[in-house]
Amino acid sequence: MNAVRYYSRSGNTKLVADAIAQAIGTTAISVDQADAKITQSIDTLFVGGALYAYGLDKHLKKYLNELDAKNVKKAVLFSTSWISKHSLDLMRKQLEEKGIKVLPETFYVKNKASQAQLEQAKKFAKQCL
Repeated sequence: MNAVRYYSRSGNTKLVADAIAQAIGTTAISVDQADAKITQSIDTLFVGGALYAYGLDKHLKKYLNELDAKNVKKAVLFSTSWISKHSLDLMRKQLEEKGIKVLPETFYVKNKASQAQLEQAKKFAKQCL
């Protein structure tokens, strides 16, 4: 079983999350929704977020902090941002500190994803499984 979780203020990260979810046959769920919690074993958790004032949004930080490492075999990171890819480093650090394996491969889009980039996100997701 695989899952996609994300946090998006502008909708850009949601676009990528939805493309990834479509590619792997699941639904992307925002981390601030009640059903976002991972309560059973997940093979691959795709996690996405962006940089807000040089940090992760409080909703995403809280979600990552509350993840139970025994329920996540591996995580894959994705991000969109107008500024930089630093959110990927911040998410990786937080997950690895919890003992969750994070794949070295990531997917990043600067600004809003084009249709071609959304297709690349789908290919990326399938390759990570």
